[in-house]
Amino acid sequence: MKRFWKKTVSMRAVLILMLFLIGFLPMAVQGRILLTSLRQSQIDSRTLEIQNQALILSNRMTQAGYLGGEVTDTILDSQMDVLADVFNGRIVIVDETYRIIRDTFNLAEGKYHISSEVIRCFRGETSSRYNSDKHYLTETFPIYAAGSTGEIDGVMVVTASTEYILNLTDMVGEKVTMFEVMALIVIIAVVLLAAGLYLKPVYVFRQRLKKIASGDAEEIHVDDYRETKEMSAAVSQAFTKLREVDNSRQEFVSNVSHELKTPITSIRVLADSLMSMEDAPVELYREFMNDISDEIDRESKIIDDLLTLVKMDKSANQVMNISQVNVGSLLELVLKRMRPIAKKRNVELTLETIREVTAEVDEVKLSQALNNLVENAVKYNREDGWVRVTLDADHKFFTVRVADSGIGIPEEFQTRIFERFYRVDKARSRETGGTGLGLAITKNVVQMHHGTIQVQSVEGEGTVFTVQIPLTYIS
Repeated sequence: MKRFWKKTVSMRAVLILMLFLIGFLPMAVQGRILLTSLRQSQIDSRTLEIQNQALILSNRMTQAGYLGGEVTDTILDSQMDVLADVFNGRIVIVDETYRIIRDTFNLAEGKYHISSEVIRCFRGETSSRYNSDKHYLTETFPIYAAGSTGEIDGVMVVTASTEYILNLTDMVGEKVTMFEVMALIVIIAVVLLAAGLYLKPVYVFRQRLKKIASGDAEEIHVDDYRETKEMSAAVSQAFTKLREVDNSRQEFVSNVSHELKTPITSIRVLADSLMSMEDAPVELYREFMNDISDEIDRESKIIDDLLTLVKMDKSANQVMNISQVNVGSLLELVLKRMRPIAKKRNVELTLETIREVTAEVDEVKLSQALNNLVENAVKYNREDGWVRVTLDADHKFFTVRVADSGIGIPEEFQTRIFERFYRVDKARSRETGGTGLGLAITKNVVQMHHGTIQVQSVEGEGTVFTVQIPLTYIS
């Protein structure tokens, strides 16, 4: 049922139904309540009127000794007839032997009338009963003996028709129904108009989305309501990001093609040059072969870095090889590997451990990320420069800070240095053997550990990379 509802019901239908129920249902219920209240009010009024007139008549009978006299009181009989006509009903007088001595219909005189209402009335209990099926009221009243202190001589049974109440409520009901029909027409018109106006921005929004899906690059601006404005902004932002991702993908493919093709082109040029030479010196052959070997190494490094990124992308949501690792020892190992390169460039390489740190990390991946940062700090440094690696921690995170005295990164390029194949100084990057993938790999590794990486740099003064990773791995 839930699946059916989701697939077949539109917002317009739901909104129309809701507005219809809100507008019409209370009015219909109120109309039924009004008719019920009117009917009950009329019945109560009729009952009170009967009781008042019957009490007056029973008191007169008591005063006249109607039940004790042997002569019929024509005046009281006439009053009973008139009262019965007024109530469009019947009045029956029952004596203490339960015999009917007076019937305004002249049908049951001399017969006996034994009922629960009459019996209770002889005990001093009046009764009132409404028959909703046949539409009449029945009231019983005691008739006291003349001059007695409470002795009951007889009972007056008054039956009154309520047909006029039925007719009245039917007439009012017809008018209420007519009003409801007219109101229903108005409500339907208003609901359809309101639904159309209210949902118009949604329809516009849907059409714009369809255009985008069909390849139209038009941005969405539906500012009729705050919600649609926020949705438009969110979709436009997502669309912008998708375009950036698509552009980045295209640029990535172009860069991959270029980066992979460049070493091959160089190798081919070198090979063609060797083949075109006759009786070339051995030293020249060796020089060319060394260059070819360097280009092959460069090609291999690019492929290795690409494979690393692909593996990280595939395993981003998978469980890593997490273990308890002494981060200080890991950094010492990284610096040990980099010291020969630093020594060649006369770069001072130091490690400061403010606090011993043991954390839950993937040792291989984190080692690769930290190695990339330290390697960049050494390779893009100055002669007689320095690289300082600092390790610290608090109760939640450990922080690795890699600072150098290198060439720095221009401010306008700092937001793009983590993009794949992006190089600030392409010529120098190739000279140092860079592939443009190291920082992208580093950022991926840090994010896989649910950490953050930040860069601060001043061109010509140096760069500081700050990595912060939770001590406990969050799976």
